[in-house]
Amino acid sequence: MRHAIAATALAFAACLWAGASARADATNASPTAGALVSDMMERNAALSSYRARVHVNVRMLNFPFLSPQLDGTTYYKAPDKYEVVFDSVPSYAKGFSKLFNDVDDPGTWQQDENVSMDPPAVLDGRPVYVLRLTKKVHSDILDHTSVYVDRSTLELLRMEWYYTSGGKIVMDQQFRNEGGYLVVSSQHATIAIPHVRAVADSSYGDYQTGVTVDDAVFTKP
Repeated sequence: MRHAIAATALAFAACLWAGASARADATNASPTAGALVSDMMERNAALSSYRARVHVNVRMLNFPFLSPQLDGTTYYKAPDKYEVVFDSVPSYAKGFSKLFNDVDDPGTWQQDENVSMDPPAVLDGRPVYVLRLTKKVHSDILDHTSVYVDRSTLELLRMEWYYTSGGKIVMDQQFRNEGGYLVVSSQHATIAIPHVRAVADSSYGDYQTGVTVDDAVFTKP
C-alpha cells in the first residue's frame, strides 16, 4: 500500500512539474516576428504625429578626421511615416545623414524587408528579442540588419547593419517618457566600414505631439 501511495504521489508531482514547465515555456517563448512588430507599434498606438529638433555630432576616427555637426528635425506621422530632415549637410557627410533616416519605425520594416526571429539574447544585462531583417529585393551592399528589442518594455535598443564588404554599423538608442509616450532621447552610432571609421551621437529636443505634418516631408528627393 505504501508503494502504491508513493507511486501515486510521484505521479502527481510529475504532473505538477510538467504543468509548471509547460507554463514556464509558454511564458518564456518568443513571439512570432509579426506579433513582436505589432506589439512594438501598439506601444505608442495613440501617437498620431510628432516633430522634434535633433542635433548630431559626428567624429571621424581616420583620415581626413572630419567632425561635422548636423541639425535637423525628426518627423513621424501615423501609421508608418518617419523621416529626419537635416537643415544642411556637407557633401562629405551625406552618408551620415542617411544613417539616421535608416532607423525606421517598425511599421515600415515589412514593406521591403523579410522579418524573422533570431535566438533571444542579453544586451547590456537586459534580456532582448532579436529580429533579423533581410531585403525582399536582393542587395549587393547590405547583408542583413539585426534589431534588439527589450523583452519587457519593447524598446528598440539597438540596430546593427552588416554589409557584404565586411563592414558594420551599430546604433544604440536611449528613451524617455514624454507626454505619456516613449520617445527616443539619444542615439550613439559606431561606423566601421571600408575606408570610414567614425562615431556619431545624437540628442533630441522636446517633442511636439499631435501636430500637423505635411506628407511632402516624407517624399524622397
